[in-house]
Amino acid sequence: MPQILTPDMVEAKYGTLFCKSFITMVDDKNGCAQIVETCSAKGPREWDFVNRKRTGGIITDINSDGEKLIMNTVIGDRDLKFGPASSELGGQGVFSLQVEGDRVRTKWRGIAGASVGVGACIPQCKDVIETVYPDDFKIGGANTAEVEIVTKKMVRMVIGVDDTDTPQQGASWVSSLKMGKECPYGKFIDHKIIQLNPKAPNKTTNCCSTAVSLAVEEKDIPNVIEYAKEFLRKESYSDDTVMTVFIGLNIPKELEEWSWNAKSVLYTVEEAKEIAERNGVQIVEVTGNKGTIGAVAAIGCFDLGIKAAGVPEDFE
Repeated sequence: MPQILTPDMVEAKYGTLFCKSFITMVDDKNGCAQIVETCSAKGPREWDFVNRKRTGGIITDINSDGEKLIMNTVIGDRDLKFGPASSELGGQGVFSLQVEGDRVRTKWRGIAGASVGVGACIPQCKDVIETVYPDDFKIGGANTAEVEIVTKKMVRMVIGVDDTDTPQQGASWVSSLKMGKECPYGKFIDHKIIQLNPKAPNKTTNCCSTAVSLAVEEKDIPNVIEYAKEFLRKESYSDDTVMTVFIGLNIPKELEEWSWNAKSVLYTVEEAKEIAERNGVQIVEVTGNKGTIGAVAAIGCFDLGIKAAGVPEDFE
């Protein structure tokens, strides 16, 4: 009969291991999800990266960013591709992700030492609700382990911000980072500084907007919006502060292209409102509306990697 263990029970059984965070964000509309795992050591993170990439399964893309492993997946089931490497190299992978109400269930398989990662390390992370073990479960050595890890269903919330400062005081990137780090709901994931058109007539100095991403439960989306709005209202030195909100893992292509162009094109507030409305971006006027262009572009540039921080000529 399967055994169900909480993180505290797993830690008591196997001792303290190394997973610091394990978050599952779901985008039902696009049939995809993102698993963000934070590990306290480089060795297992690098090994997991290579092995999960090799075995494929439901993973469509995997990246390493600092302490984090970021895995983009489909929602559903896909076979793992251990192949001939399994007998000589071991292996590890995730082959199923199913949404069950406000929970997500992922199924993992690990061979040899990799069985410890999926059988004891991730399951004791405090973000995990519970782990289901088969009755013949064995860990380590030459064993193959298969477990089901259950976590909260989260969504990605990207909040763009522009125009909280003046030429005399303040910095929007600082305000947004504090806002994300101090948010009482969900989990802070990432922060970006977005370089915009340096020829913009209403800029302060650098002409940058900024954005943060959070993993939140769907029920908390209104709470986060209200929290962010009030936080920025108190932090802002400007009468033109705007925040934008986008829910999902896939930034629409039209919005991404428009936002990239905002680094060299001078758009109007009305044009920014139009592109936002077509692409599911909510605009929240905090103290005014002149920050609309930058706050919308911050959403569109969020997934551009290092390009978000530069202008087109930096990458020619």
